[in-house]
Amino acid sequence: MSNTVLASPNARFAKEQRLLTPRAFREVFDAPERKLHQSHLMAFVRTNTHEQPRVGMAITKRKVPTAVARNLIKRQIREQFRVKSFQLENKDIVFIVKKSIKDIDSKELKNQINNIFNKIEKK
Repeated sequence: MSNTVLASPNARFAKEQRLLTPRAFREVFDAPERKLHQSHLMAFVRTNTHEQPRVGMAITKRKVPTAVARNLIKRQIREQFRVKSFQLENKDIVFIVKKSIKDIDSKELKNQINNIFNKIEKK
């Protein structure tokens, strides 16, 4: 007998779950309901009018100079969002990097992302 647990009935990261336009990002940055902090990451959270949560990332070259590192952060955020999206309400979430991540490992980065999503779930 298998002990596999599905994350959700449809654990995909669809285009409807992304913040795509500058206007959508601006709405979240201009009037966030919550700002969630970790040592290296920060998330702006705002309720949206859509039927599902959406995520966006504003990761700058200044804080994360290499494309490899930026893409790693984005992949980890997308993956954690994909797994937890069915537990979240209809929120727009934008992640930013507060300070350079070169001094933390992949596991710690994943923990910080999970902590932010757990705080969003609790409220």
